[in-house]
Amino acid sequence: MMFDLHTHHERCGHADGPIERYIEAAIEKGVAAIGISDHSPYFGHKDDHPNPGIAMATSEFANYVNEVLQLKAKYAGRIEVLLGVESDFFPEHAEKYRGIYAKYPFDYIIGSVHQVEGVSIFNRNRWKKLTEKQKQQTKERYYELIGHSAKSGMFDILGHIDAMKAYYPAFSDIQTEAVDKTLQLIGECDIAIEINTSGKMKDVGGWYPADDMLERALFHGVKVTFGSDAHVPERVADDWEFVRGRLKEIGFREWCYFRRRERVLVEL
Repeated sequence: MMFDLHTHHERCGHADGPIERYIEAAIEKGVAAIGISDHSPYFGHKDDHPNPGIAMATSEFANYVNEVLQLKAKYAGRIEVLLGVESDFFPEHAEKYRGIYAKYPFDYIIGSVHQVEGVSIFNRNRWKKLTEKQKQQTKERYYELIGHSAKSGMFDILGHIDAMKAYYPAFSDIQTEAVDKTLQLIGECDIAIEINTSGKMKDVGGWYPADDMLERALFHGVKVTFGSDAHVPERVADDWEFVRGRLKEIGFREWCYFRRRERVLVEL
């Protein structure tokens, strides 16, 4: 069964096309379940739409949910449309996000850390003047936030858990025990992680997380799911079969998707 739980659309300001085009692309590729998971608004910000090129307006969130629910009904019997969201994780605003999400019938919620100490994880310039010790501390802070997101109980899936390497491939070479400790914590919290194939669009290439992290995730009993992180319809389910084969080589026997916040296991 082919599924893809991580897709975006034009509301976020940096993806192309309406939601329906992603659903149609999924049908064309034989996808059985397509998750719509656009970026959450900045609910903790005083302004309605502080970052138009990054996320939708707070006032647009209910419209987003309603559109996905309408499309879920429209395409029933042809493809399963799942209502999701890729939620930023800001510990200081977690309860506000939690309260808003509780109002809607989500199938799943992806929790993603996109900022560390107020700077985007995709900002390559952050590394330029750091000492080796400071780089290690930055990486540890990143995984501290991911661990906190796992413990929050807000999320079904943790998104792209080594995406800080996207425009700084040397990130993977920064040695710290924080990565393994975080994977152990994720396993204890029984949260899934995604294999996210959008890394191929960045300097680092490949996908998130790297194979060595997937091997440790398996050791710690972490469940896995799949997300293309498509920002154009053509990338829906991108590399799905490749990822499936690699997971089997690593030793995984199943992966999962979510329906009404319940995990559904699928044999690889």
